[in-house]
Amino acid sequence: MRSSSKPASFEEWRDGVTVKMASSPLWDSIGYQKALFLYDLAWFDCGSLAQDLRGKAIAQQLIRSAGSISANMEEGYGRGFGRDYARFLGYALGSARETQGWYFRARHLLSEDVVEHRCAFADEVIALLVTTIKQQKGRK
Repeated sequence: MRSSSKPASFEEWRDGVTVKMASSPLWDSIGYQKALFLYDLAWFDCGSLAQDLRGKAIAQQLIRSAGSISANMEEGYGRGFGRDYARFLGYALGSARETQGWYFRARHLLSEDVVEHRCAFADEVIALLVTTIKQQKGRK
């Protein structure tokens, strides 16, 4: 999916994901899907932020933290299930919370609606990660 325009919704974005990506076993995790979508939203938001000198610093941190969510999920998944996976999901959780913080800091450069939407979407990712971490810690 190569697009120069921001998707209108999570569902629209998900429908545009490549078959190869959607066939990955990790794709079965709605939390992973939402983490990738949050990254794509951050990608487009960073374009707006980078137009302001102060926003450039925020954009650099935001894109790193948003990308780190799904990257840690991928790395942990590659190591198998259980406590090791839960540890990487914990890193992803920290990155999701950091992403929320960067969106809050960007509130002077992004619209209130955008900041509210991104923070609420990050809340969804956080809730899914917390649930999955609890499940994985129960596995050996």
